[in-house]
Amino acid sequence: MRQLILSLALLALSLGYARAKQSSYDTGGLSRASFPKGFVFGTAASAYQVEGMALKGGRGPSIWDSFVKIPGNIPNNATADVTVDEYHRYKEDVDIMKKMGFDAYRFSISWSRIFPKGAGEVNLEGVEYYNNLINYSLKQGIIPYANLYHYDLPLALHEEYLGWLNPKIIQAFADFAEFCFKTYGDRVKNWFTMNEPRCVAALGYDNGFHAPGRCTDCATGGNSTTEPYTVAHHLILSHAAAVKVYRDKYKHMQKGKIGILLDFGWYEPLTNSNADQAAAQRARDFHIGWFLHPIIYGRYPYAMQDIVKDRLPRFSNEEAKIVKGSIDYLGINHYTSYYMKGLSKYSENPVGYQDDWHVGFAFDRNGVPIGPRANSYWLYIVPWGMHKVVEYVKENYGNPTVIISENGMDQPGNISLAEGVNDTTRIDYYRSYIQELKKAIDEGAKVIGYFAWSLLDNFEWRLGYTSRFGIVYVDYETLNRYPKNSAYWFRDVLKK
Repeated sequence: MRQLILSLALLALSLGYARAKQSSYDTGGLSRASFPKGFVFGTAASAYQVEGMALKGGRGPSIWDSFVKIPGNIPNNATADVTVDEYHRYKEDVDIMKKMGFDAYRFSISWSRIFPKGAGEVNLEGVEYYNNLINYSLKQGIIPYANLYHYDLPLALHEEYLGWLNPKIIQAFADFAEFCFKTYGDRVKNWFTMNEPRCVAALGYDNGFHAPGRCTDCATGGNSTTEPYTVAHHLILSHAAAVKVYRDKYKHMQKGKIGILLDFGWYEPLTNSNADQAAAQRARDFHIGWFLHPIIYGRYPYAMQDIVKDRLPRFSNEEAKIVKGSIDYLGINHYTSYYMKGLSKYSENPVGYQDDWHVGFAFDRNGVPIGPRANSYWLYIVPWGMHKVVEYVKENYGNPTVIISENGMDQPGNISLAEGVNDTTRIDYYRSYIQELKKAIDEGAKVIGYFAWSLLDNFEWRLGYTSRFGIVYVDYETLNRYPKNSAYWFRDVLKK
């Protein structure tokens, strides 16, 4: 019976492909020509989510390999040991990008695939994998955008000295970054130091939702009132140290650029009251300001200084000089928006980073939802948030050069093949969000690229395989790839 169902699904899919190839999609007036000359369109992924070969090929374990093995952490106790096996299928994936007209691929380099213990001995098989991925991408006309860190700290460094909690991590990261610059920088001209450091600090050390799962009440230990701020401080200094190495030793020869990837959901005041407007601003300061303020201004936002006080580390004058200006461009990962409301009461005794915001979240206004919800519990579809995010960064941080480095929505993980490829809601999502992005560009925002998240359905962190963000459907049993209608929608946009 299962084989019959699969055969029927494949037949339906083949008919869908035929329609996709013969018909065009509503692009909403979007086309490659409607964007500035040289604007880059790409897709994005991360090593841990797509590569597989987690326990093979000489790769050392990361904190996520340990975290996913704890029963109950991931739905169905799933792991990323194999995930979608891009390690062996990278050519197929690059070919799909080329077929759909994309310009670039934003991938991450697994630190523990290069240095199994975080430092010291180099895993040559891992080095060769990224050489092969980069070379084949360039051969197919796909520009590599390499990110050095996407959540996957080598487990050995966490076990040796608690990783991001220890200032020793700064030099370790700089050394790893330099190895990558030296090894791949002759071909990679676009670098990012790390992806969503706010999530690393907040989800890993405030509520323990992500690896390494530390928090005040977590079995693994931790202190939610201090550790997120210590980790963030070391992440910022590690980013700046890597950028300094690149600029001092490699940029003049390799002629590349380097930046950082920051997540930023939009926070809209629930009402026009002073309390709600102040709450929304605090949320922005505690979210993107936590990292972008030091990079642009050399200090943390005043709102954070006022609330966190002595729990918030300070930059020395020398550190501030290295951190300030440490990006050639800024990657913004944007998905969703929320309403913010002020709290009439909040605890005077600090509980943790999220509590320090002193805000309340709201998901509707007068009974009207802020937007329809995607599969993920946190993801509401709010296109106008894209315009507000880009405008906010332009107005508050000196209009830096920006890349929208992630944007997308998910379907349920158990959706069928036939249903999965017919992703009309995702097409509507991309069209409406990119229209809002174009509006911001037309109003003067210096945005030079857009990367859809993600190329493939894959291992979605704490959601495991219950969430599909890809524009390409992956059958998790066969690992076969099937471009969804959203992939063909991008093809129609990019061919014009």
